[in-house]
Amino acid sequence: MFEAIKFLRLLRSSSEPQSHLENFVTEGDLPGSCNGVRVTVEELAFYQTHGKRWQPPAKNLWSQLNGQHASQRKGRGMTFSEVRQYQAGDDVRQIDWRVTARTGKVHTKLFTEERERPVVLFIDLTPSMFTGTELLLKSVQLCHLASLLAWIAIGNKDRVGAVIRTQEELVEIRPSGSRSSLFQLLHRLCEMHNRAFKQPSAEASYHHEDVFRVLTNLCSKGSELILLSDFSDIPQSGLESVTRMAQHNRVRAIQLYDPIELGQSRAKGLQKVQGKVEQMSINLSSQQVRASIKRAFLAQQNTLETQLGQYGIALSQVSSGEPLLKQLLKTHY
Repeated sequence: MFEAIKFLRLLRSSSEPQSHLENFVTEGDLPGSCNGVRVTVEELAFYQTHGKRWQPPAKNLWSQLNGQHASQRKGRGMTFSEVRQYQAGDDVRQIDWRVTARTGKVHTKLFTEERERPVVLFIDLTPSMFTGTELLLKSVQLCHLASLLAWIAIGNKDRVGAVIRTQEELVEIRPSGSRSSLFQLLHRLCEMHNRAFKQPSAEASYHHEDVFRVLTNLCSKGSELILLSDFSDIPQSGLESVTRMAQHNRVRAIQLYDPIELGQSRAKGLQKVQGKVEQMSINLSSQQVRASIKRAFLAQQNTLETQLGQYGIALSQVSSGEPLLKQLLKTHY
């Protein structure tokens, strides 16, 4: 039963989580304009300053997301170009001793700085993302995360684009390295998010195949693709498209989840949730029900990790029940 549940538009119902949110705003862990339900450009611009925390030589964001001890970075990498005969002024540390020994003449390695790369965000705003029982909707946390990742990329002099999907809209935004273009992206993201929250649609106005065809066309070879979703509405054919893209691009995946999906909630008694085909009521006062919900979610997560891991795609998780910055700034050992 529970493997089919999508917690569609299940919202916090008490004033306690709202005061919880206000405390986080006061402490600076959330933007001042955040209400946990809708998003604004001002709210997302909050992450412009915080993005600097993960720019070289600072700690690596992905190491923290994956629960590893973060290492220091040296900035944009250097890629090997060629070997040529040593010339006065060359760095002696770059001497290629193998070629030198083979030819009898000193040769040195030449490197070129990595060029800016396109960073493409896949932003999933389909109905199951509009769930939030503790602090924020999953969709709001996704928008916060997308903004942070975009500001980090711009700070690294990369270009940022996106494919944003709601149930009714599929929008492609081509990568750009300018701040003005990023603000336009964030403005479009806020518009689409708030419209999808206000006017939920039962049927998609496009085919799943369209999403991944657009992604494939947008991700030129050498791009970085970051998938932001709860992965509850991505078909097997979509995952297969992603794994094919991983052959020529760096692909990362972040799963957004709400505490209720782990059986954690302040709510008690019967609660309505949306299944794949119909609404149902579940008893959150039952520990057995909570345990069943958790098992179903962890089984889905494990399957997803296995499928993506076969192609070298790491899956990270971010909760909507805690401010993004508090989750990312936790020290991992």
